[in-house]
Amino acid sequence: MKLSIKNSQGKSAGELEVKFALVEDGRGTQAVHDTVVAYQAAQRSGTASTKTMGEVAGSGKKPWRQKGTGRARAGSFASPLWRGGGVTFGPKPRSFAKKVNARTKQLALRKALSERLKAGDVIVVDDLKLASPRTKEFVGVISALELKGSTLVVAGADKNLTLASRNVPNVALATSETLNTYDVLRPDKLLFTRGAFEKLEARLAKD
Repeated sequence: MKLSIKNSQGKSAGELEVKFALVEDGRGTQAVHDTVVAYQAAQRSGTASTKTMGEVAGSGKKPWRQKGTGRARAGSFASPLWRGGGVTFGPKPRSFAKKVNARTKQLALRKALSERLKAGDVIVVDDLKLASPRTKEFVGVISALELKGSTLVVAGADKNLTLASRNVPNVALATSETLNTYDVLRPDKLLFTRGAFEKLEARLAKD
């Protein structure tokens, strides 16, 4: 499969041969599902917490004597039946992490990228160097490439690019080293620099 390369003005700058094998048919669909579910689960903080009867503030004094008052017997101010008392079976801090092995993650990323390539959602530019960290300059590049909707820009670490893009709505940055399956699936378009795409290819070529 060949991809056309554009320059920052949106004009043709050659072609790029995709070197990794695209995932065909239904293979990898389950891997994508498992990887995305695990990624989203890992984003959960898992910090919800309530106090048990033994943790709420208050003394251990018996509210009133056992017999003779006409009231129901009570042994603690911390009872879950009382306002301000402990919570029965309430949430405690925990991890929602799910384990997905490396080969499954690799297959999922290849599958996701294969589908985006076949759908024509991947754009490659020869380079994306900005002369200054001005947002106007970055927006000009996005307009020249006719990118609409949400866009993920995959490029090398560049301070000007980071500063120029951070206030642009629906635009996010990533590197070829940190790119994951969820990142590939989420935006409307994927914008790669040639160098970043080649690094990702090398990453996907590994067993």
